[in-house]
Amino acid sequence: MRPVINSWLGPIHVALTLFRLPYSVCSKGACPIKSISTGVSCSAANLGAMSTRLHIKARSPVYPGSDTPRFPVPDDKVSWETEWPEYSPVKYTAPPVAANPVWADRDIGSFSPRFNALDGSTDRRSHEGEYRVHDQRPLNPRGRTGVSGRGLLGKWGPNHAADPIVTRWKMDEAGQRLSNSASKLPILQFVSIQRKDCGEWAIPGGMVDPGELVSLTLQREFSEEALNSLEMPDKAELHERITKLFSSPGLQVYKGYVDDPRNTDNAWMETVAVNFHDDSGDSVSALPLEAGDDAGHVSWIDVDSAQPLYASHSHFLETVAKERHAHW
Repeated sequence: MRPVINSWLGPIHVALTLFRLPYSVCSKGACPIKSISTGVSCSAANLGAMSTRLHIKARSPVYPGSDTPRFPVPDDKVSWETEWPEYSPVKYTAPPVAANPVWADRDIGSFSPRFNALDGSTDRRSHEGEYRVHDQRPLNPRGRTGVSGRGLLGKWGPNHAADPIVTRWKMDEAGQRLSNSASKLPILQFVSIQRKDCGEWAIPGGMVDPGELVSLTLQREFSEEALNSLEMPDKAELHERITKLFSSPGLQVYKGYVDDPRNTDNAWMETVAVNFHDDSGDSVSALPLEAGDDAGHVSWIDVDSAQPLYASHSHFLETVAKERHAHW
């Protein structure tokens, strides 16, 4: 990743968001460190916990958007370090991906990607470090999934995304922060979209376009998915408030592998999740939320451990709450 500039403005062409990819699926920390790639703080404890967790959704019984069953992978056989001669993953690449759209790679053999490197404009480096390559194919750094090929993902190896977590304090009519009755801690709210594919609530994120800065992807995806910036009449006010928020120091809460149901042995999701907090409530809090074309609904939702969220998003919100000393 190239270093992120302080300004969040500039020309940008963002790839199709996660929600525009052709698929249908339903499915922690106290010591801040400094991120080299984004220049915002992140939680070392959270990164360590996420990096050692076994993937679960990536081993779902049936691959999403299909009737293809995964080869069952028990917990003790997930690691590539464990010998398992009987392992026979199901080969599957979704027809829309195999049709070679502009955002997808070709089959191995018809081209030779440079793994663990910046391959032209495509970043095939993993946030998890160097991954293994076997038989000209990259191996999922978290281990076996029961499916080989690319499934619904366009790129061999890591498929990079960015998740902007926009938060504010929950207030009463008098403008005072509300606290949870049990924890006595103030309640955070975050902008969440309801995915059209499965109905689950999620952080409005998107794919990082080849050659683009993660910072630009974060701003654009939030604007389009949560505020429908393409259709909002007063774009000047929107631009001013969004720029103010995204120009503030962000809290990087996660950077790495995502336990996503679309993952396979040879293609997987990774993300950079950054929290932008409207502490005073005068940035985006007053703007009317409006779902973009790829989201069913958008709303401010309380940050709470009882709220079910898509993929690994609950872990991201847990870190945000703990870092901001809020209720979880």
